[in-house]
Amino acid sequence: MIAPSLSPVLFGHTFQNPVLLAAGTAGYGRELDGVIDLDRLGGIITKAVSLAPRHGNPPPRVAEFPGGMLNSVGLANPGLADVRARDLPWLVARLERARIVVNVVGFTETEYSEVVAGLEDVAGVTAWELNLSCPNTSAGGIEFGADPRAVERIVASCRAVTGRPLIAKLSPVLPDIPAIAAVAVAAGADGISVVNTMPGFLAEESTPRLGNGSGGVSGPPLLPVGLLAVRRVKERLPDTPVIGMGGIRTADHVRQYLDAGASLVAIGTAQLADPRLPLRIVRELMHG
Repeated sequence: MIAPSLSPVLFGHTFQNPVLLAAGTAGYGRELDGVIDLDRLGGIITKAVSLAPRHGNPPPRVAEFPGGMLNSVGLANPGLADVRARDLPWLVARLERARIVVNVVGFTETEYSEVVAGLEDVAGVTAWELNLSCPNTSAGGIEFGADPRAVERIVASCRAVTGRPLIAKLSPVLPDIPAIAAVAVAAGADGISVVNTMPGFLAEESTPRLGNGSGGVSGPPLLPVGLLAVRRVKERLPDTPVIGMGGIRTADHVRQYLDAGASLVAIGTAQLADPRLPLRIVRELMHG
């Protein structure tokens, strides 16, 4: 077995290390500026960008439980126009070495390609991550990633408007993650991200702990789920780069993902609890 690279070359770019910040956990970088040196990371996956601004779900949006977290932010973001005018230019100017991957969401199939097309001429973006775990509002809320034909159409429409790499982000609850990943790659995706959060629910004295009722489980419980998803996708698509995520808290967890076949990893919930953790992991990986 070939040892995984700690400075991987993917999508025509060299990543100085394999550690990224996961979408939704670091905003567009400003929130962590002055807390950590973002430019020492492999990269940052931005908070989601949708066509129109979204206020998100009602509070409370986060609930901790022993060993993990439940969240229901609702993909709140300022929308395409503001991200294009303010957030991405700031991040591009701030980073010299760390790569920028923009997370894209849609609530109809066409919204994905509209967002990508609207940001395509912004310099400094390495790739687009398509969040296929979003609910299809025109199909009764079914997750886009659960419908192979929707995945094919979304990826193909984005491929038609961009020359940049496309990364399909998939849910851990799909009955056959490798099959959906294969559909995405056949339609033009250059990489796969696994996994997103898992659905969950918490209540206290019969009252839901989240304003939206249910939410997404993240943190330590996702470690074995993400590792298995990476292995299964690489078995099906050995030549396709995979970004592994879910439950990463230590350098050993990163090594487990790399050994499973991931080229990059993304840290989310753990850096919410400790924003300096990702750089400590980078130092341990690179220098022992």
